[in-house]
Amino acid sequence: MSGSAEPYGIEGLPLLEARNKILAALRPTQKTETVALNQALGRINAEPVVAPEAIPGFRASVMDGYALGQQTQPQQGDQWTLQGRSAPGAPFQGSLSPGEAIRILTGAPLPPGAGWVLPQELVCTQDTELSLEGNASDNPWIRAADEECKAEDCLLDPGQRLTPALLGRLASCGIAQLLVYQQPRIGLIISGDELVPAGTTKPPGTIWESNGTLLIALIQTLGQKVEHHCVVADEPQALRQTLQDLSKQCDVVVSTGGVSAGDSDWIRPLVAELGAVEFWKLFLKPGRPFAFGTLGDGVPFFGLPGNPVAAAVTALQLLWPALQAIEGQTTPELFPRVRVELTDQLQRRPGRPELARARLDVGSSGQLLARLNGSQASSRIGSLEGADLLLELPADADDLKAGDELWAQLIRRTVF
Repeated sequence: MSGSAEPYGIEGLPLLEARNKILAALRPTQKTETVALNQALGRINAEPVVAPEAIPGFRASVMDGYALGQQTQPQQGDQWTLQGRSAPGAPFQGSLSPGEAIRILTGAPLPPGAGWVLPQELVCTQDTELSLEGNASDNPWIRAADEECKAEDCLLDPGQRLTPALLGRLASCGIAQLLVYQQPRIGLIISGDELVPAGTTKPPGTIWESNGTLLIALIQTLGQKVEHHCVVADEPQALRQTLQDLSKQCDVVVSTGGVSAGDSDWIRPLVAELGAVEFWKLFLKPGRPFAFGTLGDGVPFFGLPGNPVAAAVTALQLLWPALQAIEGQTTPELFPRVRVELTDQLQRRPGRPELARARLDVGSSGQLLARLNGSQASSRIGSLEGADLLLELPADADDLKAGDELWAQLIRRTVF
């Protein structure tokens, strides 16, 4: 990988171009491991999974009622002789002939010869006799033997992320373990002379370090894990050594701070020395001082801004899709976009496109509303609290008023 350190001029690279450039440069992992099904949530499947047999494997009743020895719709006044009972795990041993019926429970197997199930509320029983008292539906209320899948059906393709619904379906098909791609080992560098650990005395001019906690938790929420976490002062030799060490120990190196153009911003020139900087600066607010490149033998490097909100936003927009691609996900998941209506006035000047944090609400007419989370300063972590939306503010937009419509990224996660 090679490239100029600043090929996009003073404004920086637009977000979509930056994402496409990053994804095109990444190489998915080929390392795999076998895990039990109950340990596979959020992992990426590494090989096709096929159904070993038809599921459920037998015709079953959809409801509690009576299975009839006939294939045609029953009529009011029809009668049958009861022969026994079928329950889940305890099927009726035998077959049904015309004029015969059995009591059957939801999910229980139908015996040979049974072709219809009557809901229990439509029938009258007396001793061993069954009669239809009402009008039967034209629905036979029978679940097919291959309703879930046929034998040899493909249940899962390589590159799919494993969700609760997928895992539940695989379990229902008898799959107990899966071959998955190994997750990338992530190294995180927090740089800054002004940073001190939370819970310690804070000397004048310093701040408690929060980006590490924020990013580690965010990455964990997104299904990944930071394996190495280093807080390093703005000292070139210490930063150089940390970058070298992490490039040997990790599959991805992430930093926050030190990639802008200040006197103490050493990380970007050090990455250029140890590997390559493909681009730096985004045409985005918050998040302009962002860098992407490689270290050592092609290890991807992501230099996030030092301001916490900018670090979190760029991690969602660029680091998260990249981590998915590196782990082997065929199509990285992006946040869905929805059209929302502002509930508050927003003062801004035209300049860069902006991703503002907001909460989702629903109006009296069912319209989606966006309530801004107070000040949008990139240093204010509070603007992230409870945010459901990232409002997409166009570069040329000036002051916005309540009632204006905008596109927004819905940053709530999918459950199933």
